[in-house]
Amino acid sequence: MSLTKTQVSYHDVNSLQNIKTAAKTDEKAGLRQAAEQFESIFMSMLLSSMRKANAAFEAEGMMNSQTTEFYRDMHDSQLATDLAQKGALGLADLLVAQLDPTAVSKAANKNSELKMPGEVSFNPLPARPDNSRVLSNSELSSNVKHTLNAIAELPKVSILPASAPANSALTAASEAKVAVTSKPDWQIGSPEDFVRKLLPAAKQAAKALGLDPLAMIAQAALETGWGQRMIKTAQGDNSFNLFGIKAQRNWQGESAVVDTLEFRGGVAQKEQARFRAYSSPEQSLQDYANFISDSPRYQQAIQVAAQPAAYFNELQAAGYATDPAYAKKIMAVYQSPAFELVRSELTAAQDNHIQDNHAQDNRTQDFNHGADE
Repeated sequence: MSLTKTQVSYHDVNSLQNIKTAAKTDEKAGLRQAAEQFESIFMSMLLSSMRKANAAFEAEGMMNSQTTEFYRDMHDSQLATDLAQKGALGLADLLVAQLDPTAVSKAANKNSELKMPGEVSFNPLPARPDNSRVLSNSELSSNVKHTLNAIAELPKVSILPASAPANSALTAASEAKVAVTSKPDWQIGSPEDFVRKLLPAAKQAAKALGLDPLAMIAQAALETGWGQRMIKTAQGDNSFNLFGIKAQRNWQGESAVVDTLEFRGGVAQKEQARFRAYSSPEQSLQDYANFISDSPRYQQAIQVAAQPAAYFNELQAAGYATDPAYAKKIMAVYQSPAFELVRSELTAAQDNHIQDNHAQDNRTQDFNHGADE
């Protein structure tokens, strides 16, 4: 026995029992009925929440009473059932598709479907008329001729339909726009990869401080867990804050508010803080150098920047971080195997460069010697 939609109501216990009975003979029909009942319950809860939100405005209404509220609730209940049967939310279709992908859902009217902005079909523009004959008319005023000439000189614009191929000019322009506005990809495969990616920009930023660029990267590695614990903005974007620099009142850029662990009196406490957000790791490195250089409290650290251990000790003494072991942790990272591997690579590259220069000098001397003879 199959149930018609008008016979089903989740308020009726017998109706729910009938669904169970019908499901034994026709599982797909029973699943559809049960899914619609679930959507009806959800819709009823939604209407109830809306009524409660509006209760404050109806408290002193002339038509407000227990009787009207009773009949209003009955109306909402029936309305929720009707809307669920019509698939107003589409929740029943999702449940059926999730529980039984082979079930045939109600066919949607394609003409009434909402389309995304990129799926809108444009009607082709009419061809631009030929105004050459009109312009030759001597009776036209100079203003009209000037306007027609301006229209004729406009560049032709072709509007492609939604079914245009993926390599069309419209798609290419959209992809180019996304590429410009999106932030750079930040994928770190290993600690060595983290050091190698930051090294070129760190060399430029560290010059202003007289600091070893690897020491600067070591501090960034400690602050971000080798780039794996980067601070996120409210939109979920990467802040590229490599040094945990907080956004003070004078900061004019973007920021991100996150939970942080601070040491107060030697005791770790969880606090909320606002941190600076950057568009790239390179910007973060440069801002760190500017931040240290412009701050009077870190001038003693700059004076010993040629010695990384002394530099970080002075940073900690000046209050850069509340962790009492902050300097020791940075030096441990600075002397880790990942940095030793990169140092050996830099040494090998420098040796090869010196050998190439010697070979070039020898070739030059041989050439000069041959010319003398």
